Amino acid sequence: MKTLGMIGGISWESTTHYYQRLNQLVAERLGGLHSAELLMHSVDFDPIQHLQHAGDWQACGRIFTGIARRLEQAGAQGLIVCANTMHILADEIRAAVSIPLIHIADATALAAKQAGVDSVALLGTRFTMEQPFYREVLESHGLQVFTPDEAGRERLHRIIYDELCLGVVKRGSKEAFYRIVDELAKDGARGAVLGCTEFTLIADAARSPVPLLDTTELHARAAVEWMLA
Repeated sequence: MKTLGMIGGISWESTTHYYQRLNQLVAERLGGLHSAELLMHSVDFDPIQHLQHAGDWQACGRIFTGIARRLEQAGAQGLIVCANTMHILADEIRAAVSIPLIHIADATALAAKQAGVDSVALLGTRFTMEQPFYREVLESHGLQVFTPDEAGRERLHRIIYDELCLGVVKRGSKEAFYRIVDELAKDGARGAVLGCTEFTLIADAARSPVPLLDTTELHARAAVEWMLA
């Protein structure tokens, strides 16, 4: 088994789920008392989110490339970033280390194609929905990408930062989320990318008119496949 380095805490709510699923998936594959070989650096998210909202991605890049190097030096043989938005730094992180980075959008796109889904609603933070770094990876796999309108993007962004990152799940927000999914499905989306790891907290396949692509789950599965290959 290869050792996986995790950059987490973005937020810790979703990182907890990553840690659990990585260990569960390894145990399912290997049986017995097996668990995942992991090294984790969990950041203090508050200063990170301030840098995000200030648009200071250079400062974020210095922080995350430094963490990636330290994980490599500590013995990590590969890396995951336990967040969708921070894959905006994927190219910088890859350039800073000599070990592979398993990209969350690649894992998601491959799962969509395997499920016969060729168009998706991309849902996440404003950064993920509005900047090209995530859409371009999905499109490179041949997927058509839809995003919510301005009001929908703002609503999802606030749900993530004001509620889900704090572990708060409000019924009204969950209903608003699925109204947005309904609208994008009518526009032509045949799947919905839960492009924020915190969306795992409100994933409900029975409520959605299209298949939900849970990026946290798909990323964890791709990481375990790499670890055990």
